[in-house]
Amino acid sequence: MASVTTSYRAGRVLAYFSLVIVLLGVWTFWPGGASTPRLGLDLRGGTQVILTPKNVEGQKVTDSAMKQAVSIIRQRVNAFGVSEAEVSVQGQGANSTIIVSIPGKTNSDVIDSLKSTAKLDFRPVLDIAIGTQATVKPSTSTPSQTPTPASPAVLPPIQSASDDAAFRAAYAKIDCNAKGALVGGVPVDPTKYVATCDREGAQKFILAPARVLGTQISKAAPELPTQGAGAWQVALTLNGKGSSDFAAVTSEITKNASPKNQLGIVLDGMVFSAPSVNEAILGGRAVITGTFTQKTATDLANVLKYGALPVSLDVASSSQLSPTLGNDQLQGGLLAGLIGLLIVALYLLVYYRALGLIALASLALAGAITYFTVVLLGNQLGLALTLAGVAGLIVAIGVTADSFIVYFERLRDEVREGRSIKSAASSGWTRARRTILAADGVSLLAAVVLYFLSVGGVRGFAFTLGLTTIIDIFVAFFFTRPLVELAVRSRWFSSGGKMTGMNPERLGVAPRPTPATAGSSTQE
Repeated sequence: MASVTTSYRAGRVLAYFSLVIVLLGVWTFWPGGASTPRLGLDLRGGTQVILTPKNVEGQKVTDSAMKQAVSIIRQRVNAFGVSEAEVSVQGQGANSTIIVSIPGKTNSDVIDSLKSTAKLDFRPVLDIAIGTQATVKPSTSTPSQTPTPASPAVLPPIQSASDDAAFRAAYAKIDCNAKGALVGGVPVDPTKYVATCDREGAQKFILAPARVLGTQISKAAPELPTQGAGAWQVALTLNGKGSSDFAAVTSEITKNASPKNQLGIVLDGMVFSAPSVNEAILGGRAVITGTFTQKTATDLANVLKYGALPVSLDVASSSQLSPTLGNDQLQGGLLAGLIGLLIVALYLLVYYRALGLIALASLALAGAITYFTVVLLGNQLGLALTLAGVAGLIVAIGVTADSFIVYFERLRDEVREGRSIKSAASSGWTRARRTILAADGVSLLAAVVLYFLSVGGVRGFAFTLGLTTIIDIFVAFFFTRPLVELAVRSRWFSSGGKMTGMNPERLGVAPRPTPATAGSSTQE
């Protein structure tokens, strides 16, 4: 009968696993990406944005609305690839504020998305004019007189229950170039007529009441035109009611002359785009076009995807934060981890001798894989390592060492039961792997539960603990196991010398005659 020790291809397993590690290392240090882990808010500082609710007529600022806003803002920040952000609300009702703390330097796009209400609707266009205020023509008796504004400029958006003369007069006074005219962020009543500017301030519009609402959007995603030419755009998928409403309004306005054949897309009180409609659009799919880049299209899609804020917000302040814990605490944590690692290494070498060297090599490899993974997750997904995450990595030293101890003790028990060292390596692994999987499974389950039931730094601890637990399983199965197998096939190790950690006399059993006659190998 063929023995397991000869059928198990330890060298091949080790070679394949080593190749994967090399490729992972090359990917980590490939030019163009960071080669060190991204640090969280507590270790490298970041940006703190304080948002306050606007005093908007007809809008109630309640505690439940502010909590809902916190949830939506957290989703938006995460969609920008920012992890470990802290979002909290302080105060109650109209006196409350939302505090957003984001690791590292934050670009203006993220801050703009925080205050954006993301209230979107589609409105038929009734009139378009140049985005400046109407002026009074000079009298013929005073030709040198400079035209003067009819009255002080009015800031958009202007809302009216009807398209009457007073509304048209207010529309004429809109100056899209006036200070504060393009701020936006003001919710508009979908049942009213609206006069407002486009985002660039080049044009101003009169828009009919909304025919399709942003709440009828079921999906938003950036995309390139189907022909592959042109700027990026944002594709919207509407729900059943939205699809029928969109088909109805496009069927109506396609018969009109310009500009009444245009459909205004209004976001936060400003016209984002006003495309002409040449035919009825069926199927529940709409497209927002404009001078988008991939990034700006993605940013808009993310804002729309997670829904509208229930309150309008202003950015009260935006400031850079210094690290709350600093380098001293990080160095202290790393020093504690190093001391713990040295103690574990000393114990493994004194107690397990040559087996201890295998354990140290496995620990070193697990550490390298963890480093590579944390760096890659930081580059690809924005993972930021906090001090709580560092604590999870330190705890993982003990978790990983436990796997080696379980295997080595099972191997030594097999020798005590009378098996040869070669046979014990195989049969011991068969029994030890169940215990290793059970122990790591409990750690992984605890990490998953902790991650989904907690927020902030605790999630960082849970994530790194779960990550290192998975890495421990791979290292134990694809590195430690084949390395032990190759070791016991050597003459010196299979002889059970005192420095191998498998000496029969030291394990309390009578010495066997020779390795060659020490018993038959056991099949798994």
